[in-house]
Amino acid sequence: MLAKVLSGALSGIDAYQVEVEVDIARGLPQFATVGLPEGAVKESKDRVKSAIKNSGYEFPARRITINLAPAGIKKDGAAFDLPMAVGLLTATGLIKEDAARRFVIMGELSLDGRVKPIRGALPVAIAAGDWPVDGLILPRENAREGAIANSVPVYGVHDLGEVTAFLNGERMIEPCSVSIPELFAGADHNGEDFAEVRGQEQAKRALEVAAAGSHNILMVGPPGSGKTMLARRVSTILPDLSFAEALETTKIHSVMGLLNEQQALITQRPFRHPHHTISDAGLIGGGSNPRPGEVSMAHNGLLFLDELPEFKKNVLEMLRQPLEDGQVTISRAATSLTYPATFMLVGAMNPCFCGLLGESEDSCSCTPTMIERYRRRLSGPLLDRIDLHIEVPRVQHKDLADPVDGESSAVIRARVEAARAIQRERLAPFNLHCNARMQARHIRRFCALDDQGQKLLESVTDRLGLSARSYARILKISRTIADLAGREKIATEHLAEAIQYRGLDRKVV
Repeated sequence: MLAKVLSGALSGIDAYQVEVEVDIARGLPQFATVGLPEGAVKESKDRVKSAIKNSGYEFPARRITINLAPAGIKKDGAAFDLPMAVGLLTATGLIKEDAARRFVIMGELSLDGRVKPIRGALPVAIAAGDWPVDGLILPRENAREGAIANSVPVYGVHDLGEVTAFLNGERMIEPCSVSIPELFAGADHNGEDFAEVRGQEQAKRALEVAAAGSHNILMVGPPGSGKTMLARRVSTILPDLSFAEALETTKIHSVMGLLNEQQALITQRPFRHPHHTISDAGLIGGGSNPRPGEVSMAHNGLLFLDELPEFKKNVLEMLRQPLEDGQVTISRAATSLTYPATFMLVGAMNPCFCGLLGESEDSCSCTPTMIERYRRRLSGPLLDRIDLHIEVPRVQHKDLADPVDGESSAVIRARVEAARAIQRERLAPFNLHCNARMQARHIRRFCALDDQGQKLLESVTDRLGLSARSYARILKISRTIADLAGREKIATEHLAEAIQYRGLDRKVV
């Protein structure tokens, strides 16, 4: 007796089709799973056996062989429990064979037969649109997530008995439906607003420039100056996610299993804030069974690294590839996976070991050598990839006591969105959407300077000894400042403002 059931598995954040082949033959009772099963897949035989018995069905006391094809790719996770159980019931004649083949089936089984939620339902639902199937059967908790793809009908199920009745035509289940506009309408920013920030006008201006061009930014200031408060509000001035961006972001969270039944779609730009003790696999991704790291979790959003010099140097150096390419490639002997990692980096650090450098009220005890050693924890190549370096001084009492609110996030976001619209129109032929992603050929074309600007930039480059990457960063920031001003050409004042945002290019005296 042979039965075949369709399922799916993950490769990175995409899915591929898996055919679960179940063969029941004469011989001593045995349950063997082949097709490179890993971890939870090997253990599935005990869950499947108990689930079938506790659902009121007879488990066949014969030689059972289950093959997960294609057999040359490793399979991991508990999502094959349900298709294995359906395959066994089909092979024993309890489920109609033609019905089982018409659906993609995924789900983890508990010992009593209930179907539990799984990771990666959304990528499978998207891929299933290209497969010759009539629908997708998922755990009820994953049904809304799968319905977001709008590719095939998605049926949410509660237990194995319900699946059996549905496939045999004994029970009707309505396909799950989700209203995308309602999901976006419910998005908010948790009440955080730039209007709550007192003082720090220069820092707020720099963050507006960074948000307008999706530039990476590093804030340098003493403890308590408001760096974290500012960073948490950057996402409130970024443009809203498009549906395509939201779908790609949600795929990553789905692969990590971070979506719940109510949260079918990520409608806000992610804000990730890992601790400085994080490992390289935690930040970049990887592991024995590779999974996305924090840089991928921050895709289309913001990655905030507080106390940047406290991170392990080897971990920080791994940021170079995602900052430059917008993706992370994890290579293993058997496979190579690529995860998207297009994020805006916001870093924060103290100016020195004690954090009091430049403070008028407190004296800094650090020598120039100590300050230089502290800052050398961030390598030159890494700093070159951070577009803006700004100082965030301690807030004065008069600013703290000021009862008048500053500009709201909504007002700032309107200017940011207007600048982004200019960039999208300009860069659309190159499949780019913001100035931070411009390459050398785009910079030469769109960041031309007049004679006065050329002389200013030449003087600064020679005096500070800027690298070619820093030179390009200044031009891209200038372009963004001009876009915020609604100017077609970069003026000298735009260039001068961009130069002052490269504070760490200056040597410590």
